[in-house]
Amino acid sequence: QVQLVESGGGLVQAGGSLRLSCAASGSIFSFNRMGWYRQAPEKQREFVARITRGGRLNYADSVKGRFTCSRDNAENTVYLQMNSLKPEDTAVYYCTADAGNISYWGKGTLVTVSS
Repeated sequence: QVQLVESGGGLVQAGGSLRLSCAASGSIFSFNRMGWYRQAPEKQREFVARITRGGRLNYADSVKGRFTCSRDNAENTVYLQMNSLKPEDTAVYYCTADAGNISYWGKGTLVTVSS
């Protein structure tokens, strides 16, 4: 059973930075792609960033230039470096991993950005 565990969330002031981590229970090389979604209060879950097995990156327009997604295959971990945070980045951030037609999700980590 694949498990994804996020960490690194917290409270930060606008303009600050946080780094989220997503630790997988197995080798992340088995996943076609891994990424991050977020869900703000009373809003739908939305795509944030993803990285493929080959290292290709995609970002939501709202985070381009501020967030960086990366992976450490040796540590079976995916990261989301978030800089220049804004109050509108406040959300629960979820890690996701795709293996074939199956998607796995973590339980999320809360990021709160104060103005």
